[in-house]
Amino acid sequence: MDQTEQGTPPPPTFFDQVGGEPTFRRLVHDFYQGVAADPLLRPMYPEQDLGPAEERLALFLMQYWGGPRTYSDERGHPRLRMRHAPFTVDQAAHDAWLRHMRAAVDNLDLAPELHRQLWDYLVYAAMSMINTPG
Repeated sequence: MDQTEQGTPPPPTFFDQVGGEPTFRRLVHDFYQGVAADPLLRPMYPEQDLGPAEERLALFLMQYWGGPRTYSDERGHPRLRMRHAPFTVDQAAHDAWLRHMRAAVDNLDLAPELHRQLWDYLVYAAMSMINTPG
């Protein structure tokens, strides 16, 4: 474990506090279960198999919250808005995305403070992806 200059271990990351990789993989898997049956969101994923999209989101979220840097090592800078630019992301898509993510987050049964921190970020991220009025 890394040590600070004072010799004490660094505080645990959010990634560690919520249970690490298994928690993020469960979150993303539950989310994509909803996306798979959503007539608005499913067409945004051109791949027949949602597995690659699930892997990308899991790796991104793990890295964002203090886990391994695998996402950047494999894909470079996240560039989220650029990667979503080819798709119409309007208020309806935003709302559908958050509906499925809300169910997935709620399934994690996190401590209230951790739940709120994760949810606040996801709401912010969803809003920042909107690229089409209406």
